[in-house]
Amino acid sequence: MARVCHITGKKARTGNKRSHALNKTKRRWGVNVQKVRILVDGKPKRVYVSARALKSGKVQRV
Repeated sequence: MARVCHITGKKARTGNKRSHALNKTKRRWGVNVQKVRILVDGKPKRVYVSARALKSGKVQRV
C-alpha cells in the first residue's frame, strides 16, 4: 500500500540529487504521513494522514 495521505492526497515527490560537480541522480522526498484512526463514513478506520492535516485540524482522531 502506498503511503498517501487519505485527506489531502499528498504523496512522495521525485527529483534529482545534485552534487557539487552538478552530477544528477534520481531521488525521492517522502511525505510525512502518520497512521491514525479517524472516522471514515461514520466508522473508525486506520489510514495514513499527513502531519499537516493533523496539525491544522482537518481531521479528528478517534
